[in-house]
Amino acid sequence: MRSLSRSVAIFVGLLVLWAVPAHGQIVSYMDSNGKRVFINSEPASTARPSRIPLLKTAANGTALRTAQGSFASSPEMSAAQQANREKIEQMIREVSARYRVDPALVRAVMQTESNWNSTAVSRKGALGLMQLGPGTAQQLGVNNAFDPKQNLDGGVRYLHMLLERYNGDLDKSLAAYNAGPGAVDRAGGIPRFRETRDYVQKVTDSYFRPGSDRLPRAFEERRPIYRAVDADGRVVFTNE
Repeated sequence: MRSLSRSVAIFVGLLVLWAVPAHGQIVSYMDSNGKRVFINSEPASTARPSRIPLLKTAANGTALRTAQGSFASSPEMSAAQQANREKIEQMIREVSARYRVDPALVRAVMQTESNWNSTAVSRKGALGLMQLGPGTAQQLGVNNAFDPKQNLDGGVRYLHMLLERYNGDLDKSLAAYNAGPGAVDRAGGIPRFRETRDYVQKVTDSYFRPGSDRLPRAFEERRPIYRAVDADGRVVFTNE
């Protein structure tokens, strides 16, 4: 009888475990060391990839993109403001295709940097839509940082360079866009600057939010895994 009772208790316990939902929301945050941590939480959502390779290009040389609307116009916006946003949106599509960066990521950075304001000036002197510092603008060949086309070209080209530099690591690339590559390299990751951590969190929240029109092809591509044997005879698997 004791054996039977124990079996029944185990069976009931298994039923309880099976009844627990298997999927919870995957949310992310940065810990005190600047590392991004993924945890389960309710309600359900999707996980954020930590690395995104640059976009593949289609046969005609343009970046792959979805056919959904690129931005939501607000009913409070004037006709002139909506027309201006449409012009900027067209520029975003063109420059994103040129440098193979997800347009949704460009929008998330631009929204965080200037809120679509081409005449924005930060307290540190960063200018325009992508908030280029004077030195960075000069290095990128941007003569007029208040010109939306020049500013977007320079900012997206710089973002492309950072994604390549950090092998698609989105957090490091965004941190470098905010604080500079030197600060990221010295810290070995996201620097312990409150402003930079908040910036990375804000941009990624915008980029991964539902309805951001993020391109799945920007991160679903998997790099091949290679098998090798090192000098000590150990089997090593790597994607490099």
